[in-house]
Amino acid sequence: MKLAVITAGVSSPSATKLLGDRLAEAFVVETGAQVSQVELRHLARDLAGHLVTRVPTPELSAAMEAVAAADAVIAVTPIYNGSFHGLFKLFIDALDQDTLADVPVLLAATGGTVRHSMAIQQTLVPLFFHLRARILPTTVFAATGDWGDAGSELPGRIERAARELADFVDGAPRRSRTDEFAVVPFEELLNR
Repeated sequence: MKLAVITAGVSSPSATKLLGDRLAEAFVVETGAQVSQVELRHLARDLAGHLVTRVPTPELSAAMEAVAAADAVIAVTPIYNGSFHGLFKLFIDALDQDTLADVPVLLAATGGTVRHSMAIQQTLVPLFFHLRARILPTTVFAATGDWGDAGSELPGRIERAARELADFVDGAPRRSRTDEFAVVPFEELLNR
């Protein structure tokens, strides 16, 4: 099984990258998956160039291929001004429209305060819904105060989300990315 972890943190060290790493580690414990890290801060110039030329660099192509080959994706972005990071959107826009179709995706985000936590539902869910991804119902948000707090529920949320993603992938019907979506006549739906 292959897992792609997309992180859009721009600082070093990055809480966004740390959250992605923790989610990936917990998923690997559950599944033994092979992990591909797609750290977008290293691709910032490549993404800016791609925006105007539509020609990916070899590094950007490798990142896009890692996501396309994944059986599951963990997508983590910092929240700025109530939405996902621009670097994150540039990468998602660079992907082929069908890359994430029917792929299980765990959404996660980081932010300064808990008040940013709803940005996952308000911005990330609609974006990945549009891409026809199989969005995991559980999301993970980590505020600055969650890190280093011995009483934080973050480790439990990470473990639960990773376990749910593993269960979701195991129970998900497999299909080739080239398969067409089944079109069921309306009359047949009425007779079910």
